[in-house]
Amino acid sequence: MQKKIVITGMSGLIGGLLREDLATDYDLVAVNRRSLSGVSCFQADITDLQSIAPAFEGADVVIHLAALAVIGAPMEDTVAHNVIGTYNVFEAARQAGVSRIIFASSGAVVTGYELESPYRELAEGPNFPLPENWEMITHLVPPRPQGLYGCSKLWGESLGRMYSDEFGMSVLCVRIGAVRDADRPTNAREHAIWCSQRDIVQFMRLCITAPDDLKYDIFFAGSNNQRNYRDIGHARAVLGYEPQDSSDIFNEID
Repeated sequence: MQKKIVITGMSGLIGGLLREDLATDYDLVAVNRRSLSGVSCFQADITDLQSIAPAFEGADVVIHLAALAVIGAPMEDTVAHNVIGTYNVFEAARQAGVSRIIFASSGAVVTGYELESPYRELAEGPNFPLPENWEMITHLVPPRPQGLYGCSKLWGESLGRMYSDEFGMSVLCVRIGAVRDADRPTNAREHAIWCSQRDIVQFMRLCITAPDDLKYDIFFAGSNNQRNYRDIGHARAVLGYEPQDSSDIFNEID
């Protein structure tokens, strides 16, 4: 039988990419605020636990993408969607006996490092010289979040740690780089943090099929960019991730 995968926020860019790629191999269910045709869809808001809970029944994996991804959003909106909403998704998954949650975190949890050299220079873009060398920011480095959005993603990672420890769920947190509609960097900074559409799809597939005994981990998801400062070696070692794309093929800066 096909595994049942629940995807929150399927109407977003990454959700749509996953829907297209995974549909032939998995039984997909969307939890979405607006209706989606051609796929099983529970039209509900993640801020309401009771309304989303039925969608998780019988699911094997949850990919939690739904979020308010706005750095400067008001506190109350960020809390509603990214704190309460994320808790509701984890709790609905737990109640339904889901074995794995793939949590869409963000590189915004470490963006503060760009305030300092050499990461500041790396984020300036390809029109500026590369630093002579730099240490990669790994999943073990202390966070430096950007805005309340970055803080809310750290909440989700911590929540995942607790659900893994207390309830035995597998929780994989993916700190996603800049995935764009144009499938290319859209400004100078994104040459460092860009993640192509096919690379993020590959990454999520690897998370779905990762060994059952991988109970908790944090990964950075990005393409093979020369100016990258976020470690993808950990994902290579644990998941077998090999990025297929690089921002280096794009010369012009918007």
